[in-house]
Amino acid sequence: MDRIASGAMNQKIKVTAFVLLFLLIPSSAFLQPGMGMRRWRGEDQCSRASELNLSTEQRKNLDLMQRNYFREAQRLRLEIFTKKLELRELLTNSTVKVEIIRGKNSEIAELQSKQEEKAIEYLIKVRNLLSSEQLKTWCPDKEFPYFRQTMPGRRPTGPIPPE
Repeated sequence: MDRIASGAMNQKIKVTAFVLLFLLIPSSAFLQPGMGMRRWRGEDQCSRASELNLSTEQRKNLDLMQRNYFREAQRLRLEIFTKKLELRELLTNSTVKVEIIRGKNSEIAELQSKQEEKAIEYLIKVRNLLSSEQLKTWCPDKEFPYFRQTMPGRRPTGPIPPE
């Protein structure tokens, strides 16, 4: 009987969690305009720099900046990925000292910080490229969709909670 009550309780928790998730996710689409989110009535549309009415010179400079940024960002992502694999190996080896693990984690944090700095530098360069009129309709967070995910407070960190 106790097992049946426990199963029913687990089922109720799962259904409640699903309903809350179903109700909260659509409503969060109205919290902040951005990629794929609806806008409130009367709110101005904003665009990526490449979607603005750019001059030939602006477009050429933007293309060059994008290529340079994405090449550097790709290199940093690869370095971070490699360091995370190394960290995983260190964590699963019982003979590795804690100081070495912490050092590897610091290397990853430093690379992630560089990655964020590169993103901000890119956005500043784009900002400097645009006219004051173009800046009024430019959305920096649309320049690369993953940028917003790197901003603090955007997603939970830490271990995955047990089921």
